[in-house]
Amino acid sequence: MPTALPRPEGVIFDLDGTLVDTVPKRIDGWVEALGAFGLATSADAVGPMIGMDGKRLAREVAQQAGRTLSEEDVEAIDHAAGEAFDRRNREPQPLPGVADALAAISLCEARWVIATSSRAAQVKGSVAALELQSEPDIVDGSHVERAKPAPDLLLLAARKLGARPDRCWAIGDSTWDARAAVAAGMSAVCVTAGSAVGVGDLLAAGAAVVVPTLGELARLLEEACATPPA
Repeated sequence: MPTALPRPEGVIFDLDGTLVDTVPKRIDGWVEALGAFGLATSADAVGPMIGMDGKRLAREVAQQAGRTLSEEDVEAIDHAAGEAFDRRNREPQPLPGVADALAAISLCEARWVIATSSRAAQVKGSVAALELQSEPDIVDGSHVERAKPAPDLLLLAARKLGARPDRCWAIGDSTWDARAAVAAGMSAVCVTAGSAVGVGDLLAAGAAVVVPTLGELARLLEEACATPPA
């Protein structure tokens, strides 16, 4: 049975794989960039790492190959992966149910924000694909020193919303999203529609609830908000 969730004061969305169907392009971009630096890997190996800090991802793949990268190499690989992703992400598509989820948040009289580990320049196309009526609030990896699974990005997002962390739902698609939410003291809710990992992995990482779609997330929000504010 799903864990009971508090009525949210704030809802914090991851972007890639949660609101927009971009994870396969992220994976392919990383495989290309790592391969160009002599680090042959596969989509199956990279998939579970999507959502972590890019520099950490590069280091972990190198470590698995028995190599140690310089800081200069790490920066170069991270940059190359971003460029490879941008070449593939020409026409990003929103995942089904975005409008329903945002409508449910409005019914809750809650606020929402996007919190992504990606750099600001890399998220423009994905945000544009959502076709929102107004520009959303966004906090990105450049705003904090430690990326997910550290809680820094989510805690910054909560401050931006003026919401208590324990009254925030952190919505993501990766184990790194779930771990960051737990570390921040938030309700971790994961959506599998655009995810590279399975339900069991997400629950093991600390997700309180895992749903298949954003439409199902909207239903959860409606149920939680049927309870009057505390």
